[in-house]
Amino acid sequence: MSLTSQTRARWLIVVAFAIAMAWLESASVYYLRLVVDRVEPYQANPLPMRGVLGQVELIREAATLVMLLTVGMLAGGKWRTRLAYAAIAFGVWDIFYYVFLRLMCGWPRSLFDWDILFLLPLPWWGPVLAPVTIALLMILWGTSVTQSPELTQPPATRAVWGLTATGIALALYVFMADSIRQVQQGRSISAWVLPTEFNWPIFITALLLMAAPLASFVWRMHSRQDVSMQHVGS
Repeated sequence: MSLTSQTRARWLIVVAFAIAMAWLESASVYYLRLVVDRVEPYQANPLPMRGVLGQVELIREAATLVMLLTVGMLAGGKWRTRLAYAAIAFGVWDIFYYVFLRLMCGWPRSLFDWDILFLLPLPWWGPVLAPVTIALLMILWGTSVTQSPELTQPPATRAVWGLTATGIALALYVFMADSIRQVQQGRSISAWVLPTEFNWPIFITALLLMAAPLASFVWRMHSRQDVSMQHVGS
């Protein structure tokens, strides 16, 4: 099997794993929401913490992250490709999670429906479209890195990763802004506050910053191709 065939097969295996995991995640969340009578999360007390339910849910979310990172570690050979495969797995899992929830219970009705995206370290809120766009970006970057010849892959600079880190921090702030304000006001997180506005300008800025590694990769690969063509022409 050629190197190209191997990388394609590895990509397909990671995607298949992520899709299967998305079904399990969707089913688990659907069962949970049926139990607490919250199929649609955007309502008062969206996730009643009964008994040990809260602790179980937090650990389940942490376990999900461990599983997605693990498949990336197993699929990649170097830290960069490992991170890229983990990004692919996360992106595919996140998108199909919503696809399967839609099939199971008819929610979300649109990409602008509010969802509780995560609970660690504070509850995240956002329209479904927001995590889906990040997921698409992760898939694009991960695929670009894993499916290109490793010897010709240009490494991202520290500046590029700095922009990415800034974008991630901004996105996290947008998702947790309401929870952060709740904590600052001395209110308990268990007393849920439903958000009413999503800061799209800051989120779009964050998304553009997070796209820095992909933009840098595409630019450098294009530049190297131009140089190669010039050498061939001369």
